[in-house]
Amino acid sequence: METKDFTQDGTVDLHGRPVIASKTGKWKACAFLVGYEAFERMAFYGIASNLVNYLTTQLHEDTVSSVRNVNSWSGSVWITPILGAYIADTYLGRFWTFTVSSLIYVLGMIMLTTAVSLKSLKPTCTNGVCNKASTLQIAFFYISLYTIALGAGGTKPNISTFGADQFDDFNPHEKELKVSFFNWWMFSSFLGALFATLGLVYIQENLGWGLGYGIPTIGLLVSLIVFYLGTPIYRHKVRKTKSPAGNLIRVPITAFKNRRLQLPESHSQLHEHEPQHYINSGKRQVHYTPIFRFLDKAAVKDSNSSKPPCTVTQVEGEKLVLGMLLIWLVTLVPSIIWAQINTLFVKQGTTMDRSLGSSFQIPAASLGSFVTLSMLIAVPMYDRYFVPFMRQKTGNPRGVTLLQRLGIGFVMQVVAISIAYVVEIRRMHVIRVHQITGTKQIVPMNIFWLLPQYVLLGIADVFNAIGLLEFFYDQSPEDMQSLGTTFFTSGIGVGNFFNSFLVTMVDKITGRGENKSWIGDNLNDSHLDYYYGFLLVISTLNLGAFLWASSKYVYKRETKEVNEGCIEMESKTLEISPLGLQV
Repeated sequence: METKDFTQDGTVDLHGRPVIASKTGKWKACAFLVGYEAFERMAFYGIASNLVNYLTTQLHEDTVSSVRNVNSWSGSVWITPILGAYIADTYLGRFWTFTVSSLIYVLGMIMLTTAVSLKSLKPTCTNGVCNKASTLQIAFFYISLYTIALGAGGTKPNISTFGADQFDDFNPHEKELKVSFFNWWMFSSFLGALFATLGLVYIQENLGWGLGYGIPTIGLLVSLIVFYLGTPIYRHKVRKTKSPAGNLIRVPITAFKNRRLQLPESHSQLHEHEPQHYINSGKRQVHYTPIFRFLDKAAVKDSNSSKPPCTVTQVEGEKLVLGMLLIWLVTLVPSIIWAQINTLFVKQGTTMDRSLGSSFQIPAASLGSFVTLSMLIAVPMYDRYFVPFMRQKTGNPRGVTLLQRLGIGFVMQVVAISIAYVVEIRRMHVIRVHQITGTKQIVPMNIFWLLPQYVLLGIADVFNAIGLLEFFYDQSPEDMQSLGTTFFTSGIGVGNFFNSFLVTMVDKITGRGENKSWIGDNLNDSHLDYYYGFLLVISTLNLGAFLWASSKYVYKRETKEVNEGCIEMESKTLEISPLGLQV
């Protein structure tokens, strides 16, 4: 067997043996992965989309507490991937971290299904009057939820990156296939979310919460069996650094120790291995960039020190993480906006006319399906029409740069929250005209008034969510791509926590004394429009911050091995785009 038959990126099978390119990986391997992603998203959105209603109607929590608890749980689901990614990159690898975590996830789903099914684990009701949930009932319910969050910590950052690993970056044809991977990966995710918001939400409210949670639990078990059937054709990345995250600590410490040393006139005088070292080791060399120059002192050669300095590649890895952190900070406000879909948008919808025909009532949480529907329609259009059209105009293989893609999505989000603000003003006007004050009184305004904000947020997410996932995977240091993608998940998680904090503080501050809270238990006698106006202001300011951060960002420049030992530079042109975003 000649070496050319093997993958060029050094991937191996589960037993550590080199894999044959024609028989492994690519979309035929990913076909075994997408089923799990679809069912996992069905499970997550089946819980998240309607959790605020379960907490208020079944566990009898007040509006602010339920919104806070939903955001805290959702935030945990998106934050725990930091731990899962670290374990994968440093110890177990993506495959085994995913394996263990997926079993924890399924255990949590089984526990949650049990919690909403057994009478002894639910509050009892007599003649329409329900008792408060006992401490045991509340504890078992939340332990189930957070078991799912723990499992998601290991599955979320590793399943998508494991899928991306199935494409060889050194093979031009496979690299071209990889350009579309994240679009179609998220498409499968959206399918699961669509079934959850359309089917599961209806089943939960009309046929039973146990059945509504039991269906995705069974689906997860089946998808895991399918996942393991594909084991013989999976490719596995070889870990080339013992502790990839260790460099993140070593570089700033070394730079601080060398703070009194002078930087050389040319960056070529900084410490770096010979190109042959990277060819022999299979690692990629990252080239010098003139940003965060205070870190360059970590690579200054010191004749008085017995320890070698950091290499330029190690320093540039630190710079990449700092640059991604800058972009991550300006994704937090968009994540706060996204958090409204499963919280205040749902509660807002419950106050409106949800009748469809004479007898059918639309579950308020089901309107979230239009977010998913708009995504499902927009992803193929983006991949098949928008990208080729823009590719002809810009010459960029992706059509637009990753930061331009994010910028378009952020603009759409600002427009969406503007629409939400206007619609809520309209709802408050209808309330005043009809003199509605009761908590359970229905506002004579059709719930489909909320449709534009859902649809626009769905289209924006095609640019935002997929763009962020691809951006953080693409820009991460080579041995930290699982950890790198947690920039994406943690941004959503922190956004949920911030939303929980904002809701709590706004309620406390605006509800002092005799004042009406902006977000009270009775949304018909509150000022939700003020809160949406506040979100509009911070979204607009954040858009300006994003434009500034993106103008400072410099993409990584790597050298990679090609054609039996020759090396070439893989670089991004640093020119300014029409959006003012750096390419």
